[in-house]
Amino acid sequence: MKLLRSTRLDLLLAVYIFGVVTVNLMGAKVMPLGRFLGMEFNISVAIFLMPVLFTIVDSVSEVYGKKRARNMVYIGIFTIFLSVLFSMLATALPAAERFAAAEAYNTVFVISIRFGIASILAFGLSSLLTVFVYNKMKVKHGAGRLVWLRNNVSNFLSQFTDSTIFVFLAFYTFDRGLADNVVWLFGIILPLTLAKCLMSVITTPTVYAGIRFLRGKKLIPDASAKMEVGVKAGSVQLFNEMA
Repeated sequence: MKLLRSTRLDLLLAVYIFGVVTVNLMGAKVMPLGRFLGMEFNISVAIFLMPVLFTIVDSVSEVYGKKRARNMVYIGIFTIFLSVLFSMLATALPAAERFAAAEAYNTVFVISIRFGIASILAFGLSSLLTVFVYNKMKVKHGAGRLVWLRNNVSNFLSQFTDSTIFVFLAFYTFDRGLADNVVWLFGIILPLTLAKCLMSVITTPTVYAGIRFLRGKKLIPDASAKMEVGVKAGSVQLFNEMA
């Protein structure tokens, strides 16, 4: 079945929204990695989805440009915002007597509210950063060139920004001292950032796959590049006519 170009973008947007919602709901779980230099290192299960989300944004940036990629980020932020609002409503409403899991339900989704607020700030800022960096490098290097470099540089900067903001807002515990919190939080931030960067490198082929999927079989230049070529061609033709 041959998919329209707009349908391809819709499918990628669906995967993006799935990732945003899933990270927000299930990213609270951290896995132990072990101890090193007296620090306990842990990592969020979100590691398996976050690099994919940034790769999708980079793919859209390459094919449709900065404005469309930024709009996708805004949609993700708005989705998290709606999820937080509904979580607040759902946990505030009384539970039926026969709903035995009411306490566990409220515990999980109250935590999800805090994670949602942290996600809005961390995910929003880091995603807009990746759009900015990727497109700055795209202007410098040209569309279709050094995609792997743009993808990883923008992802590395964004992953560190996302991890730092999110972990501090989501995991800071007020019943412990600042020093204890800093050690614990950086024990999450450092391995999480390194793991995300590693995942970004591993998933680099997926940005090429995403670009190919959005454009179709032929890796044609994006719309902005085609417009630039058309303007140059028109200028040359006008110059020749005047000569």
